[in-house]
Amino acid sequence: MAKYLFIYHGGAKPENQEDGKKAMAAWMEWFESIGDKVIDGGNPVGLSTTVMSDGNVVRDGGTNPAGGYSLFEAKDVEEAISMAKGCPILAAGGSIELAETFDP
Repeated sequence: MAKYLFIYHGGAKPENQEDGKKAMAAWMEWFESIGDKVIDGGNPVGLSTTVMSDGNVVRDGGTNPAGGYSLFEAKDVEEAISMAKGCPILAAGGSIELAETFDP
């Protein structure tokens, strides 16, 4: 099995505590539906800072800021895409970037 990093972008933030609880419940339900293929459910992340090859530092949050990440196991990219299609961030208007990871 391969490992895939899911990077979450965008999506509406809950407007109140009740909406926040509903959003968290949707995420937990999604993770449960994937089962033992969840390696690391991940966490939200803050705005990024980029260190360029010339030493310059860019603190603009990135061109497509990441909102969080997770790590999953899947037999191939098609299975990873299928898993991603159930993610609650899509219903909130966000997107998911996914990439296979490689062990050294």
